[in-house]
Amino acid sequence: MQTISLLNAVAMIPDGASLMIGGFLGVGTPEPLIDELIRQRKGNLTVIANDTAAPGIGIGKLVEAKLLHKVIVSHIGLNPETQQQMLAGTLEVDLVPQGTLVERIRAGGCGLGGILTPTGVGTVVEEGKEKISLNDREYLLETALRADFALVNAFLSDYLGNLAYALTARNFNPLIAMAADTVIVHAENIVPVGVIAPDHVVTPAPIVDFLVVKN
Repeated sequence: MQTISLLNAVAMIPDGASLMIGGFLGVGTPEPLIDELIRQRKGNLTVIANDTAAPGIGIGKLVEAKLLHKVIVSHIGLNPETQQQMLAGTLEVDLVPQGTLVERIRAGGCGLGGILTPTGVGTVVEEGKEKISLNDREYLLETALRADFALVNAFLSDYLGNLAYALTARNFNPLIAMAADTVIVHAENIVPVGVIAPDHVVTPAPIVDFLVVKN
C-alpha cells in the first residue's frame, strides 16, 4: 500500500475508466475523490454503484458535470438529472436489482464468473440473458462485475491500509474493494498501526493499493 495525494490519486484515473464507488445515497461516498474527478474533468467514465445519489451529492455531482458515459446501478429515482440524461440518450443506464448487483460485485471480488438468481425471471430483466433450469426452477445467469478502480470511503485507516467503517457508511465499500484492479481509499481518520483492533478490521491492508493523505 502507498500513501498518495488526492491530486495524484485521481490523476492515475484515465478518461474512459470504469469505477466502482462506495456509498448509499451519498452516505459512505468518498466525496473528496468525486470532487477531484470533477476538478480534473475526467470524462467518459463508467460508474458501478448502488445509485446516483441526488443532485449535488456524491455521484450526483458527476452526473451534473456530464462526466459519465454509463452507470450500472440499482436505482436512479432520487436523481432527476440522471433520468433526464437517460431519456435524452446521453447517459447509458443499466438498472440491476439491488441484491443481484451486490452479488455480481461479490462474485467479481471472489473470482467467480457470475451467479444464478431467480430475480428477474419472467420480467424485462431477463432480456438477453441466459436462463438455466436447476431443480425444476429457472434462474438467470448474471455475470460478475469488476472495475478498473474502486473509490472507497472508510471511517478509519491505519498507515498500512487496514480499514474500518462506521455504521451504514460501510454499505458497498468492502465489496467494491475486492472487485477492482486498483483500490483507492479516502479515510476520514488515519491512525497509527495498532489503534484499530484486529477484529475490527473489515478490509485488510493487502487489498488496498493507495491511501489518500493530505499534502
